[in-house]
Amino acid sequence: MSSQLSATPNIEVLAVGSTVPADVAVFVTERMTVDVTSALRRVKNTSRIPVVLIASDIDRADLFTAVECNVVGVLPRAAATSKRIEEAVLTAAAGGGVLPSKLLGELLRQFERMQREVLSPHGLHTSGLTPREIDVLRLMSEGLDTAEIAVQMCLSERAVKRVVSGVTHRLNLRNRPHAVAYALRSGVI
Repeated sequence: MSSQLSATPNIEVLAVGSTVPADVAVFVTERMTVDVTSALRRVKNTSRIPVVLIASDIDRADLFTAVECNVVGVLPRAAATSKRIEEAVLTAAAGGGVLPSKLLGELLRQFERMQREVLSPHGLHTSGLTPREIDVLRLMSEGLDTAEIAVQMCLSERAVKRVVSGVTHRLNLRNRPHAVAYALRSGVI
């Protein structure tokens, strides 16, 4: 794999243990094992770089674990040509992702299942915000002050302040504008 990637003009292969920081890690394996998962977690915890995984076999459970470990590209080993590997590495380096359509569909189904079975029953959104917090942030983004938000939502001003304080503390946000910006960037409002 190293020689194949080294022959690609747009990719520079670094030696293991190099002091130069890498932009992307490439893992080649038959299947996700405990050792592979541990290695992926070490990469995530130490360097936080995106990973392209080339595997002969990856199933539904492995896919979710891989995504949790910063895997942004998965290529079936049988289809891992030089061109496809190059595209996957460059896409990962640019902040994108590459998944075969079957795995993408499975990942979307798992995400929907997590939303339905884990987040929604606890009143949470994928952003980590509750519906009430989202409503308060939406009204703040529209320029309403605490008293106006309280009237709109049939809450006390104190309750609105608690919601804002809870969001800013839990998400390590500095102030109300920062909270609104977070909600906008998260696509919540």
